[in-house]
Amino acid sequence: MPAVDLARVRADTPGTANVIHLNNAGAALMPAPVVRATVDYLEREAAIGGYEAHAEADAAIEATYGKAAKLIGAAPDEIAFIENATRAWDMAFYGLGASFAPGDRILTGAHEYVSNYQAYLQVAKRTGAVIEVIPNDNSGQVSAQALESMIDRKVKLIGLTHVPTNGGVVNPAAAIGKVARAAGVPFLLDACQSVGQMPIDVSAIGCDMLSTTGRKYLRGPRGTGFLFVRRDFLERIEPPMVDTHAATWPARSTFAWRPDTRRFENWETNFSTRLGLAAAIDYAMGIGLEAIYARVQALASDFRARLDAIGGVKTRDLGTERCGIVTFTVAGKTADEVKAALAAKRINVSTTTVNGTRVDMEQRGLDSMTRASVHYYNSEDEVAVAVEAVAALRR
Repeated sequence: MPAVDLARVRADTPGTANVIHLNNAGAALMPAPVVRATVDYLEREAAIGGYEAHAEADAAIEATYGKAAKLIGAAPDEIAFIENATRAWDMAFYGLGASFAPGDRILTGAHEYVSNYQAYLQVAKRTGAVIEVIPNDNSGQVSAQALESMIDRKVKLIGLTHVPTNGGVVNPAAAIGKVARAAGVPFLLDACQSVGQMPIDVSAIGCDMLSTTGRKYLRGPRGTGFLFVRRDFLERIEPPMVDTHAATWPARSTFAWRPDTRRFENWETNFSTRLGLAAAIDYAMGIGLEAIYARVQALASDFRARLDAIGGVKTRDLGTERCGIVTFTVAGKTADEVKAALAAKRINVSTTTVNGTRVDMEQRGLDSMTRASVHYYNSEDEVAVAVEAVAALRR
């Protein structure tokens, strides 16, 4: 497996000259080809008109479906471009809304993201469905064995966050998918923190639906994302909204959904950022997801080991497989104080709080943590500088 050419990818990433960016799980630094693709299209809109620029770039826009599909092992007709991962997830989940009845069970993980869990709560209130949390195994990741023991005819959905917002654990999505397939239960995977930093294959995972974003590990523009719905699952789910792009109007009294996953899209959308996202996918695929993930894991593992060697600093990541997100606490300092101190040295990190992943954080007795998230364009020297900055807080 070829190694990542660090000098080249940093040269392609102008932002590395300004900051040490360890907030890739928030929004990564875009490489130059992504910026060019986005801006070039906007300039054509300004020069010749929005509809005309769309017509001129129609082939390139159509090709975006194939690029997203190849990234996750899907088919182009199984992809819909949505403005962000949350709305992509919403379109899938609320599309299942009519299938829930009183006593039906929604099974999810302790790491489930706030927006997802809020949606479960809303639908549970409307329909009488109940939400149940799948126990973790001893390593802190969702237990496929525990899930298997929970399956019965009342389970109508398994919803899982692949990589949570509050830690580096990689939940065993393929093992969960195996249980879901055997039981015939729909499986919705939130992959917004995993797509772009590791290889993803929806066939191997066995999910029926997957949502993801462009701005995080894919290094695309903000306000981008896409939804996968498996072709043979499409007729079991109905978009919660309809417009002229999603359906035809053959007679006054009826409409007909288009035959592919694009039925979840809107007619009006941002083509400049979609082309930017396509450029980000091309860039990642050009490097190779296996090489990206190997470097991300190596950097994160080194980061954790260095942090744990500092007295009063404790890393908090769980699971048998860990990725590029590194969460930690510093004795005597709040997560916000740590973030501010690092920002003063032009080191970008984030914080994660109980409000984002309440079930997991309450189970572990945590209110907040500092979250650093490395990517393949980060250097070993940058990790060392960040560790020294954290160590200085304990002196």
